Amino acid sequence: MKLRGYAPALILAAAPIAVLGTIVLSILYGAKNIDASRVMEALLHFDADNVDHQIIMHSRLPRVIGALLVGAFLAVSGALMQGMTRNYLASPSIMGISDGSAFAVTICMVAAPYASTMAMIASSFAGSALSIVMVFGLASLLPGGLSPVRLAILGTLIGTFLSSVSAAIAMYFQVSQNISFWYNARLHQLDPKLIMLAVPFAIVGLALAVWMSKSVTILSLGEEIALSLGQRTTQVKILVTLSVILLTGISVAIAGKIGFVGLLVPHITRFLVGIDYKWIVPCSAVIGGVFLALCDVLSRFLNYPFEMPIGVVTAIIGVPFFLYLIRTRGGESNR
Repeated sequence: MKLRGYAPALILAAAPIAVLGTIVLSILYGAKNIDASRVMEALLHFDADNVDHQIIMHSRLPRVIGALLVGAFLAVSGALMQGMTRNYLASPSIMGISDGSAFAVTICMVAAPYASTMAMIASSFAGSALSIVMVFGLASLLPGGLSPVRLAILGTLIGTFLSSVSAAIAMYFQVSQNISFWYNARLHQLDPKLIMLAVPFAIVGLALAVWMSKSVTILSLGEEIALSLGQRTTQVKILVTLSVILLTGISVAIAGKIGFVGLLVPHITRFLVGIDYKWIVPCSAVIGGVFLALCDVLSRFLNYPFEMPIGVVTAIIGVPFFLYLIRTRGGESNR
């Protein structure tokens, strides 16, 4: 227990080293391994005619930065959802929120083929909000619909439905090739300009998450306790949901649909730092970013010299953990 008390400080203190080490690994290793000296050359004296320099600056560096950011956003989203709903199975992928974002992006691409990048981001936000309303709206109408397992089933069903409709629309309007990125996330296709555009929204989402972390801790103890302590639970839920919409929408807009990061990382973080969301939120961001970036490095070697989609790697790790949670926790709420 004493060690757990120091865990948040240790994680946050080690964060710069872990992030830097992950960046170095991601840049050095892949289908083509690059010497550290060549990396330094590219960083200090970039030569546009040098192929290795091009790979480093225009592919691997944006790729690892995108992976770190997306992993952080998904992990924080999952942590907020689990705390707000007291549902240990809550996450953007399990609840169909990522599918909602990808669905809205598909509609945007069909309705406005030449839409701007900002329009894509806005549609991703709208899709996240739509799926949240659908899942929790339907769950509130069904007996026991808000229990962890039933909510997860509803989220999966709605996510599958939205994904299927997206596929049908894409095939009918012949844009399947264009939307494949959002459903089969490949971090090597990240657009650096999109990452830059997404940063302001991400800052707002993360700031909201940090600001509401104390309230989420109280809410995670139960609605009755939160009300007895004078918390405005409806206002808290609206602001937390807004943070989840922003962070999930940005994640899908940047990298496509990536599952299980928002499910797995918050549980690991709570095990390490306890139940105070003041620490869970920032530590989840660190662990989630490093986790996804390392999964991306691993994806380059599982089917070498070809790359495996990052979603397959996270699923290999996440599915057994998902089944473990159902087996050990049953239908209990997160406490």
